[in-house]
Amino acid sequence: MKRLFSILAIVAVTAFGNLQASTAPAQLLTANVQLLIAPITTTTIQDVAADATEELSFHQNLKKRFIEGGPEFMGIVLLCLILGLAIAIERIIFLNLSTTNTKKLQQNVEDALNSGGVEAAKEVCRNTKGPVASIYYQGLDRADESIDAAEKAVVAYGGVQMGQLEKNVSWVSLFIALAPMLGFMGTVIGMIQAFDKIEAAGDMQPSLVAGGIKVALLTTVFGLIVAIILQIFYNYIVAKIDRIVNDMEDASITLIDMLVAYKNKK
Repeated sequence: MKRLFSILAIVAVTAFGNLQASTAPAQLLTANVQLLIAPITTTTIQDVAADATEELSFHQNLKKRFIEGGPEFMGIVLLCLILGLAIAIERIIFLNLSTTNTKKLQQNVEDALNSGGVEAAKEVCRNTKGPVASIYYQGLDRADESIDAAEKAVVAYGGVQMGQLEKNVSWVSLFIALAPMLGFMGTVIGMIQAFDKIEAAGDMQPSLVAGGIKVALLTTVFGLIVAIILQIFYNYIVAKIDRIVNDMEDASITLIDMLVAYKNKK
């Protein structure tokens, strides 16, 4: 009986040892995978949370900095930005609506002039929007008088149209100059307040001047940001106006040539 128990014990120990030997690699592999995945997962979650926090804190930080800059000058700088953007957007819309296909218009006017005369060409100009079509109409309206009269009408009305294109653009340039000037004024006032605190305390402590200097720098930064934004819009508007004016000048020359050729045929 003792021998039987001994044999059974040996068999049990051997089987248990084989089982452990077979499961050990799998456990080791699982542990290694977990060790590899855990840092990646933790890092990814932390990055996503950090990005979300940063995205939220940007707007909050912007609002905080704006309030810290003081309502006196920061409000005026913000008003400059709002008014400047409103005028700039209105001018961009107006200039885009004033842009026409000049070559197509010239061809249509020439075809109508050769086939139906001056009245047909004027009808083409009435149905076309833009300053170029208006100039064509004024020149054709005085074509029966003389070429000189038509040319003078084109030049005079071209100046009127140029004034319409440049309307209110000077206000944008005013806000571009005004915003950083207000920021610099806030800087000077903030520095004066800082020195007033030093004089009242009779001691040069960083905590006394930190607030005034921070307000001074914030007003300058926001004023420069407003000026940069408006300057981009202003340059786009000026470039658009220059292109339309060049089209108007080219179209005026082409119109006079068409009228001369039309009168010579008659």
